[in-house]
Parts: sequence; structure tokens; C-alpha cells
Amino acid sequence: MRALILGLSLALTALPALAGQTVTLKTDAWSADAVVTLGDIFEGAGAASKVAVAQRTGSLVVLDAGAVQGVARRAGLDWANSDGLRRIVVKGGDTGLAASGQASSSQAQTGSGQGNVEILTYARSLSTGDILQPEDLVWGKVAAAPSDSPRDADAVIGQAARRPLRQGAAVSQRDVSAPQVIRTGDTVTVTYLGGGISLAMEGKALGAAAIGDTLMVLNPSSKKTLQATASGPGQAVIGPQADLMRTPGRSQIALR
Repeated sequence: MRALILGLSLALTALPALAGQTVTLKTDAWSADAVVTLGDIFEGAGAASKVAVAQRTGSLVVLDAGAVQGVARRAGLDWANSDGLRRIVVKGGDTGLAASGQASSSQAQTGSGQGNVEILTYARSLSTGDILQPEDLVWGKVAAAPSDSPRDADAVIGQAARRPLRQGAAVSQRDVSAPQVIRTGDTVTVTYLGGGISLAMEGKALGAAAIGDTLMVLNPSSKKTLQATASGPGQAVIGPQADLMRTPGRSQIALR
């Protein structure tokens, strides 16, 4: 019996580790129909080629690279994403596929003017306050593009709609803003850290704010107000931390 167990142990040790089928991202491929599949995106997808990944409603669709990697893994494929790509842009018709951290200028032509201009459009209608996700954006052609139409989908993904947005409309930077993490009337924890001192109090927000915005907070005990900087949902800071958050380049933090 001991010899049998030992033999089985040695046999199992000799077996290779189970792993998914390795695939690579296509550099010149296209989606033939409205359904984007793993075979449209990866070389060597094999039996998993027909697995659906997304629905393409325009001439292009912007996919989250991490989500695509998850679909591939569940289908038995292994894509390492060694380049650290964040978005995969799949085109339809006779055009190819591009994947990068941002869209190229040939994929998104901006500026006002007449003619078929390829820009980002909304894949669905959005309500005020909705947070834009990668699947909410597709590349499409319009007669004229807004002057502030973004070249990079990452410029608006994670931002909040400032007003109702219509499906198929061209994306404009004016449509979105940093999502509010504090609303008027919210209970806010205000903290002070500096010089080895740590203080905290709870107050009532007298205005709405996104991360990095300043707002007035009412101290319910003293009935006095103080100016603080929003640092997260229901959180604000004063003192050195607030000064740091207001430093140019750090004031706007998109929630993803």
C-alpha cells in the first residue's frame, strides 16, 4: 500500500501544472458582426473563438482590458497583458483592432467641422450623476464634433454625467465632471493631521463636493462653520492635508 501511495505521488508530481491556453492580442483584426468574440480579439483562441465578449453598437467599441482578460480566463485562455493595457478598442467592418492606454489620433478626430468625423459617442442614455463605464462609450461617425471631444476614452471614464445624456450623442468634456463624494446635508468626518497631532470631528456638509473640492462644514456643537477639502465619501480634511490636495495636479482624482 505504501508503495502504491508513493507511486501515485510521484506520478502526480510529474504532471505539468494546469494552465490556460496562451493567446496573444491581435494587431490587425476586426469584428465581422455586432457581436465581438474572443476570436476577434486574440490569436490562437481555438475552441473559445466564438465566446462573446461584447455587443458592438457603433463602428467601434471600447472594452476594459481587465474584463476581457477575465472572460478569456473563464474560457480557458491565458492572456498575460504584459504591456499593462487598460483599454481595448475593437473596430468593425474592414478596419482593424487597436489596444492601448489611450486612443490614437487616427481613431478619434476632434474639432468642429462638417463631414464624417470619428469620435467617441454614448452607447446608452445616461442620467445625471451616472458614472461613465468603458461599455458606455463607442466610436462612431457624426457630421460635426464638439471642439472638446476627447481623444482618449480614459479622459471621461469614471467621470459623472452633469446632465441627462442621449445615446448616440457625441461625447464632450462639458458633459461630465468629477463625481461628487459629498452631498449637501451629508454627515462628514473632518480630520486634521499635522505636527504629531490627530483630531477628528463630525459635521454637516453645507454643500456638495468632489474629491479635492472645498466645502463648508457645520460643527453641530459650536454651530460654527469651517472650510474643509473633500478627500473621499463622507470624508474631508483641514490643515496640511488639505493644502496638499489643493496642489495643482492632485486636486482631481477620478473614481474608477
